[in-house]
Amino acid sequence: MNTKLKKTFLFALLCLFLSSCGWFKAKPEIAILLTKHFDNKLYNKFDTAFYNPIFSKKLDELGSSLSNPKTTKAFYLAHQNNPLLITKFYTNGGLDTLKNYIERSKADGFKPETFKINELKELLAVLDANKFKNIDEVYPLIAELEIKTADALLRYVSFIKYGSINPRKIYNRYYIHVLRPDSLRMDSLLNTSDIVSSLKNAQPTAKSYVDLKAMLAFYRDSIKNENDQAIQIIKLNMERLRWKLPIKTDEAVMVNIPDFSLTWFNKEDTLAHMNVCVGGKRESTYRERMKLFLKTGNLDDKPKNHETPQLVSVFNSIQVNPIWNIPVSIAQSEIYWMARKDPYYLSNSNIKVYYRGKQIYEPDTIRWSRYSRDKLPFTFKQGSGEGNALGKFKFIFDNSSSIYLHDTNNKYGFKLANRAISHGCVRIQDPLKFARLMVKDKYQYDQLRMEVNLPPVDTNKNKQYQKILARRSDPNKAFQLKPSWFSTRKNVAVVIGYYTAWAENGKVQFRPDVYEYDAILWDAIKKYMQ
Repeated sequence: MNTKLKKTFLFALLCLFLSSCGWFKAKPEIAILLTKHFDNKLYNKFDTAFYNPIFSKKLDELGSSLSNPKTTKAFYLAHQNNPLLITKFYTNGGLDTLKNYIERSKADGFKPETFKINELKELLAVLDANKFKNIDEVYPLIAELEIKTADALLRYVSFIKYGSINPRKIYNRYYIHVLRPDSLRMDSLLNTSDIVSSLKNAQPTAKSYVDLKAMLAFYRDSIKNENDQAIQIIKLNMERLRWKLPIKTDEAVMVNIPDFSLTWFNKEDTLAHMNVCVGGKRESTYRERMKLFLKTGNLDDKPKNHETPQLVSVFNSIQVNPIWNIPVSIAQSEIYWMARKDPYYLSNSNIKVYYRGKQIYEPDTIRWSRYSRDKLPFTFKQGSGEGNALGKFKFIFDNSSSIYLHDTNNKYGFKLANRAISHGCVRIQDPLKFARLMVKDKYQYDQLRMEVNLPPVDTNKNKQYQKILARRSDPNKAFQLKPSWFSTRKNVAVVIGYYTAWAENGKVQFRPDVYEYDAILWDAIKKYMQ
């Protein structure tokens, strides 16, 4: 080997040796950034080999206090424990922006300390002071600041964008699959390249929320008592408005249970508003009686609970002159006793009785006392007609609770102040207007009108209408009214929700907490509220 090759070989070996010792190791970005920012060469000594174990230990220590420990740990494991948030957002003011948003969270009802604002401010103040004696003092500060910044960012965005709690965990009859932050969304947030935009995009922008937020500020200025009941009610309804409902349509029919009303929206426009009747409140001793029922199995011990569930769906059909498939619970608690009391109740009410799927044509002869109502072998259906409990219209949408909107043969209920009187379904005051908005076109609407013995709007169909009336009134032919089906316009959502306060024309509208849901929600969120 010649002299030149020997020198080249020895130089390569020397480089490999020095590299393995870390002599040529690139400085971490945090070192370069802090050195330049503070004009302090101390930070040039920042060594990830010493920093990483300190960060890992601190992450383990703080794990139990983090809002999303698994996501946070997985994120930093994937990024070699690099202090990415400090690196990207300390010198450009991004962390100060996060701090400012958290301090303003009081306007949304939150306590800023929910997001550990004081700890964050103290850590930032220490770094800002730039008074470290040696690099070993820097490592634990950077580690703790990075972890608590990540946690504050995740917690704040999650709370402000999705709500502080998942309503499905506190309510038995909340069947809406609200959008919640998942690990992918949280990882993406920690990996953001623009923290200011991430914070801005997390803010609720719906008019209903913005207006109620303004009313919270007004009430605070007027009352000056954070524990005032009105202020608490506004805060918990702001929480409800933060829950992200899975509505993917421009049109939505919104039923508000405490207001006993229905409003049909097309984006910001209101197409209809009418009164409704909703399910009755469950018994005050419900929990105690349910425990007793589960123990005895005796139906006499079973408490009633007809509360209308909260749900989101999409209308798919209208049944005109509907048949009412009477639920087992109603058959056991009401129909059974009425039939025992009056043998002719079933036939007079147009209720048909079925045994193993076959109709019993003389239900008046059934000796009801021979049957135990908890093992009743019969099913019941109320036929179409004037006396049907569902009235003339049934508006159907997919759901797991057999809930629908419908007409009623008992209009008196709409005159009541407290209209929580149904078995759970929603009775609507003006079903014909509702049907007109729901069907696809004028032709369908006229067909629907004629099915319920109303004249068509299009006078060209009067002959057809007269034939229908004649056929139904022909004394020589027995006419039996049967249900007919109509398809609905596509993409009309239905939302059954629960709001006891909202802003309207510069004032707050408060409604009675008919199901006593407010107290349940407040107990779940009060630890986060200002």
